[in-house]
Amino acid sequence: MSFDTAVILVAAGRGSRMGGDLPKQWRDLAGQPVLAHTVAAFRAAGLERILLVIHPDDHARAEPFGLQLVHGGVTRTESVRAALEMLATDAPARVLIHDGARPLIEVAQIDAVLEALKTHPAAAPALPVTDALWRGAAGKVAGTQPRDGLYRAQTPQGFDFPALLAAYRAHPEEAADDVAIAQAAGMDVWITQGSEANIKLTYPADFQRAEQILIAHRKTESQTMDIRLGNGFDVHAFTEGDHCWICGIKVPHDKALLGHSDADVGMHALTDALYGAMAEGDIGRHFPPSDPQWKGAESHIFLRHAADLARAKGFAISNCDVTLICELPKIGPHAESMRAMLAEIMQIEVERVSVKATTSERLGFTGREEGIASIATATLVKS
Repeated sequence: MSFDTAVILVAAGRGSRMGGDLPKQWRDLAGQPVLAHTVAAFRAAGLERILLVIHPDDHARAEPFGLQLVHGGVTRTESVRAALEMLATDAPARVLIHDGARPLIEVAQIDAVLEALKTHPAAAPALPVTDALWRGAAGKVAGTQPRDGLYRAQTPQGFDFPALLAAYRAHPEEAADDVAIAQAAGMDVWITQGSEANIKLTYPADFQRAEQILIAHRKTESQTMDIRLGNGFDVHAFTEGDHCWICGIKVPHDKALLGHSDADVGMHALTDALYGAMAEGDIGRHFPPSDPQWKGAESHIFLRHAADLARAKGFAISNCDVTLICELPKIGPHAESMRAMLAEIMQIEVERVSVKATTSERLGFTGREEGIASIATATLVKS
């Protein structure tokens, strides 16, 4: 997971060809918004610096994703330009630009583009054209077109960031895609292997096809129900302060919790429970405490990554249970807010989330009010 690579998800369009009142990127696909699938794929690839380019009217819909939001322009080129300029204030080494309405992008394709960028200034996935090509006029075939050397372009399209930013600044006109602007600036673009599943949702029939691909993918991964159980345990000591972050809620207290990140003991235990169910280690494996970028980080980053990784592996979060062990602060008045926050971060129904508290009967470090402990259990199901 490297902040040297930024991802721009372009999702500011209105989708007029799709019809209906709701833009396609916000419509339901297999129980989640289209963009939820797209975001999950990039997080599963270990990429956390993600900018979501949206229409201003979609701000409320986009906020729960916890991403940096950019208001797009009238055209795709304007939207990407706005995101690039925002990134320029803290420039990454590389940038991937992906259409938000391509929700079936696979980690292998993302990795292939990143691998190509190690030796090339730009790279993008594509598929060779295999069908015969005709030219038409007045409803009739007017001629044929050789298909040799022709490709169907896909995203994510990846670039050396400084080079692409310079290319955009030198190209004020519109362009078909980012590769066109890179080529206009003289950049060589390497072609990586595309996928037939990486479709762009454009017409109503594309949703039906995407549903079928998702169903087929899940059946291929497992023909029988796969149930995984994981548990997590975490402890944080008290330090000076006036509040504690517990399960994503700011709880007033005469002390704070001490930790490398925000020390959210409940969310840390739950995150480890999800990783444990997938045999993916613990938080430290994915977000090493030796890496200074995670110092003071908000724990929703860790929990969301674990939940997205589970979805990318084909699992649904069936339920989770968090137990907090402390004398103070009192958890009961905040338990429902904690449940709602955890459910929102994991993008599951609140009915699947339990938060409760107990004491250690004044025994041990929790009984002496030296800190808080938490135990969590999570169940993942793949059918």
